[in-house]
Amino acid sequence: MQYEGNIIRPPSEADSIILQVTVGCSHNHCTFCGAYRDKEFRLKDEKTVREDIDFAAACCRRQKTVFLADGDALAIPQAELVRLLGRIREKLPWVRRISLYANSRDILNRSAAELRILNDLGLKRIYMGLETGHDPTLKAICKGAGSGEMIRAGRLVREAGIFLSVTVLLGIAGSSHSLDHALATARVLNEMEPRQIAVLTLMLMDNTPLGRQYRAGSFHLPDQDLLFRELRALVGHIQGIKAQFQANHASNYFTLDGRLPRDQEKFIAIIDQALSGTIELKPETRRAL
Repeated sequence: MQYEGNIIRPPSEADSIILQVTVGCSHNHCTFCGAYRDKEFRLKDEKTVREDIDFAAACCRRQKTVFLADGDALAIPQAELVRLLGRIREKLPWVRRISLYANSRDILNRSAAELRILNDLGLKRIYMGLETGHDPTLKAICKGAGSGEMIRAGRLVREAGIFLSVTVLLGIAGSSHSLDHALATARVLNEMEPRQIAVLTLMLMDNTPLGRQYRAGSFHLPDQDLLFRELRALVGHIQGIKAQFQANHASNYFTLDGRLPRDQEKFIAIIDQALSGTIELKPETRRAL
């Protein structure tokens, strides 16, 4: 595979064929994200992508899923993406699922009918970074969309029959709006009804605007106790949806992994144990992005 730079993929794509079809992120303004700061966004040339698909056809026959990297593969124009998915189906007929990251803008730039075409061609999962449902925080972190747009984008994905996985970021609102962030995010998730919710904990990076704000003293990261209360409020206010719920990323201090609503009370009990200091927490030296 002809990769450019570091390749980032969701934890659930660990065993996938990683096919880099874009470089970087077309938005690349989120103040907390340093993943693509050194990359100028562009579509990879078709010749390179075709060669990588041919390589996968010869060498990756045991892998049943494909993840389209980098951070924003849905930015590929519809006609080109249709050709790409068609080629993957032709050359890798054993693949059962294709997935990618997408932001709300690129989702909303498509109709449900266009997304259903992509679904029919194998695009079965979209990972969308919500981060927060708190509109002042969405604006502060330059996410490029408000909560209403996030909800519409999520619903559009579900209308097209595509599995929607949504990422939430503990600590992103700072200490001053921690619980506002939790409650607003739960509200948005309730309206969006994703099939999977993945919770990460903010880790500040030196190459980001938010990292610089923290060093300058204008952003205050919640302490562990407040982070856990934020998580408890989030979990406790998610209602009326059925979803996988995972807070098992390397950035988190402890693990939650199960289904809602079935495991909601169990999750709250584990969080309460963390708040009371009766479970072992991951040390800072073992936390990672």
